[in-house]
Amino acid sequence: MVDNRKVGVLGGGQLGRMLIEAANRLNIQVNVLDAASSPAKQISAHDGHIEGSFKDSAAVKTLAQASDVVTVEIEHVDTHMLEEVASEVVVEPSWKTLRTIKDKYAQKHYLKEHGVDVADSIDLEGKGVEGLKEVGTTYGYPYMLKSKTEAYDGRGNFVVKSDADVDAAFEALGKRPLYAERWADFRIELAVMVVKTKDGVLTFPTVETVHEDSICKLTYAPPRNVSESTAQSAQALAKKAIGAFEGKGVFGVEMFLLKDDSLLINEIAPRPHNSGHYTIEACPISQYDAHLRAILDLPISQSNLRLREPSIMLNILGGQTPDSHVQVARKALESPNASVHLYGKGDARPGRKMGHITVTAPTLAAAEHEIHPLIDFVDAKKGKKTTTPSPRSETSLSTKPEPLVAVIMGSDSDLPVLKAGLQILETLHIPFTTRITSAHRTPDWLRTFSKSASATSLRVIIGAAGGAAHLPGMCASWTTLPVIGLPVKATHMDGWDSLVSMTQMPRGEPVATVGINNSTNAALLAVRILGAEDREIRERLRVWMEGNEKEVLRKDGVLLGGGGRLI
Repeated sequence: MVDNRKVGVLGGGQLGRMLIEAANRLNIQVNVLDAASSPAKQISAHDGHIEGSFKDSAAVKTLAQASDVVTVEIEHVDTHMLEEVASEVVVEPSWKTLRTIKDKYAQKHYLKEHGVDVADSIDLEGKGVEGLKEVGTTYGYPYMLKSKTEAYDGRGNFVVKSDADVDAAFEALGKRPLYAERWADFRIELAVMVVKTKDGVLTFPTVETVHEDSICKLTYAPPRNVSESTAQSAQALAKKAIGAFEGKGVFGVEMFLLKDDSLLINEIAPRPHNSGHYTIEACPISQYDAHLRAILDLPISQSNLRLREPSIMLNILGGQTPDSHVQVARKALESPNASVHLYGKGDARPGRKMGHITVTAPTLAAAEHEIHPLIDFVDAKKGKKTTTPSPRSETSLSTKPEPLVAVIMGSDSDLPVLKAGLQILETLHIPFTTRITSAHRTPDWLRTFSKSASATSLRVIIGAAGGAAHLPGMCASWTTLPVIGLPVKATHMDGWDSLVSMTQMPRGEPVATVGINNSTNAALLAVRILGAEDREIRERLRVWMEGNEKEVLRKDGVLLGGGGRLI
């Protein structure tokens, strides 16, 4: 047992279930307050669970008495009882944080007070239909009408597109406490899982979320068509937001990337979140492991939260039949890199979250290729004939693999030298791109290419150059990717000047240099670098090398049988 303290959880849905999966590996007891048949209780057999509602004050008090630390799986809880028991048991995150975040208008107001960028909002409680019309005058159309509390997965939200929608919007949500939000003209929705510990604030990587009918459908890690600097800005904004709240644990931060590349916080969840499911397979520890470590003050570092491999998470939403989720799960079992999670919720209902699938692969393009048939299958179970790209993302699924190797050259006159190496990459099915850039004639373009390379699918760069041969060296000074120098034989000095130039890089700026005009070795070295982390590439290289060995032995046999000469 890593820790003998007992963790009490308000709520026993799928998030609680996955939290228990993480706790079981550490032999930590989790006491759940929820119905007897809740998903979390199905995988945890002990007598510490409490049967009842997580909104019932007496049940919350009973859970607190049976636990050392109390946390939440859902924020719609009785924070007044948590305030009362906080003197007797550790509550993480703080009841103050839960009370602020569960009221979405109060959440936005609090964030704005602490200098965090959010969409403008107006309190509409008690203002009736006329209040909704005033918002249209103030903000224009469309705008978002939202319930302050008890809203999730699009429930409690209404897009007011024109004055004609006002009555319908009030009819749908008028019995709730309401506020309105200025429409955010976003390009992509992003999310960051934040971990607040006793020592500071950490973050998992930035991901892209794609929604359908206001429910998260897909999560891409890393996000598509988002620069590394933007991804880091999203993490910084998420850290700033969560740093403003009291308490420890994992927080899900959803945000909008606007068309001018600025960021706005959309909503915060004071608990593990749908957008963080990918961490189970794609990171050293999951968001659930991180939450336990944070609330129990167990060791955790930023390196625990890194992305080990690109991944895509697909929610399994209930379809037209009660067993639609089971059919999707069986289909996913046919996929070699898919991990299936079912939540134990019984029969499916349209739109209900029944489970999720995560596909990991060496590249995001490879993960997209594998998950595309599963997306189509899920859509078919919901009665959709084809996969329709989400209006919330400008990017559709890729059909062409993203390049892993960039072969750059100063002039297309180098192409004959590169031909053999490019054929090696094609033979071994390594996606590559060829670009012409010059250290001397296009230095700004070379700098831009090199600095942005690590934020793309590229993993290795081959730089071919003759003469002074500054191309690979300059590229290496601007990128963290490995650079392979290929000296090209020029008119003078037979390429020795290029070879010596590439090998004389100053300390701290390495260029792996192969022989003059030896594009074959440049390509094979690139393949070996890729193969260090990709078993499939390594296997293709092994088979190719065996073929070379057999060819050499065949020629030796021919030479021996021919009396010393090849015939």
